[in-house]
Amino acid sequence: MKVKAYYAVLAVAMLASLTAVAQRHEQAPRPAPPPSHGPGEFHGTPRAPQDHPNLSDHQGHPNAPHVDRHDGHDTWVGHDTGRDDAHYHLDHPFEHGRFNGGFGPEHRWRLGGGGPGRFWFNGFYFSVAPYDVLYTDGWLWDSDDVVIYDDPDHPGWYLAYNTRLGTYVHVEYLGA
Repeated sequence: MKVKAYYAVLAVAMLASLTAVAQRHEQAPRPAPPPSHGPGEFHGTPRAPQDHPNLSDHQGHPNAPHVDRHDGHDTWVGHDTGRDDAHYHLDHPFEHGRFNGGFGPEHRWRLGGGGPGRFWFNGFYFSVAPYDVLYTDGWLWDSDDVVIYDDPDHPGWYLAYNTRLGTYVHVEYLGA
């Protein structure tokens, strides 16, 4: 009789835990798919570079570079300072070679460790631009997925888009 009661209590506990997991899964927001392409070359009057402007352009949007989606059009918020932004000047662009592992949403890369100063995935190494390190708060360096895009305005830089957070930062390729 005691064995039957034990199994009954165990079954109820397992059922309750499955219900809690299912509810937690339903409440978690699903991230939007990564942008189909990177930003185009910036044309127009660049926003004056400043010390970390507020990039939360709408209520609920992150105060970090991110991608807004409206009617099938992607806007790369924060990528509007033009080619002459001193924050992204490199004396020797592509000093460590060019990344050729794959660009765009069909190439998701799971971060393998490190931090903003040096991180890696699949044997490729990168570093976050010093100006953008502040925007990596919340990145999980050993488990987030990123998508790499070319940066058409800042030679030597790429854009790493965090698929979980929907934010991006400028990164320099350090080699394989």
